[in-house]
Amino acid sequence: MLEGLPPNNAAHRLRLVCGEREARAVADLIVESFEPAEAASTAFETEELWPGGGKAWLVEAYFGFSPDEESLRELVAAAAGDDAARRVEFGLTEKRDWVANSLAGLAPVRAGRFLVHGAHDRGQVRANDVGVEIEAGLAFGTGHHGTTRGCLLHFDRLLKRRRPRRVLDVGCGAGVLAIAAAKVSRRKVWLGDLDPVAVEVANANARLNGVAAHCRPLLSRGVENILMREGAPYDVVFANILARPLRLLAPSLAAVTARDGDAIVSGLLYADVPGVLAAWRAQGLYLRERIDLEGWSSLRLSR
Repeated sequence: MLEGLPPNNAAHRLRLVCGEREARAVADLIVESFEPAEAASTAFETEELWPGGGKAWLVEAYFGFSPDEESLRELVAAAAGDDAARRVEFGLTEKRDWVANSLAGLAPVRAGRFLVHGAHDRGQVRANDVGVEIEAGLAFGTGHHGTTRGCLLHFDRLLKRRRPRRVLDVGCGAGVLAIAAAKVSRRKVWLGDLDPVAVEVANANARLNGVAAHCRPLLSRGVENILMREGAPYDVVFANILARPLRLLAPSLAAVTARDGDAIVSGLLYADVPGVLAAWRAQGLYLRERIDLEGWSSLRLSR
């Protein structure tokens, strides 16, 4: 499980060993509590046994600034209890590829016909799979998080009814969703992110997957970049970000969604869903399908 944008100079680290439920809750709450480019977190199973049963999990969070340790302990306590908060360790880390480290033991992720994998798992892509190879790098969205997988499952189901001609991916991160769309459509896909590192990584991943000619990564907050608006209307709009920007961007994203198009949005804790749905209903888009995975919701919306 991996979530977050690449913090600039991510030299500050939080570590916590705990059970699976607590690990997922802590990692998710950290990402939800900070601006996307400020913090990132990962949680994964270790080989050690946990006293409560099962394997121990390790949570690591990285920050592009010196965090308030007391406030973070309070955040951990809210997610996993006071005992977990007391066991949190803080430290410094060299500037390194933290995504590569966290991906080292992760298996490929299947979402319908899509298989998101690293270079070491190329052999697991079957003849009928749409393989999306993601180079471990400093960018959000490796496909190992419930939000990305939920979006891919929505897209896979949508493809059984029609094949979109124009696709937009807002907050593209590593480019998983845009690359998947480009692979199945072989048409131009617009993708953008507010973080220049993410745009560079998405561009590199598009080249790695042989779809660079179909992908146009742009630096953009939402659809502020005029080139993104010029590509409208879009048959599918992906926005795998967070609840607050999904509410704020609802008018601009709805405006570039085709009349018969679909918006696939994610990055939502279950409690966030009503507020986001209300913001999109005000733009005339309504819930068609909801997928819940790992404590996160992914929604397909249309007029």
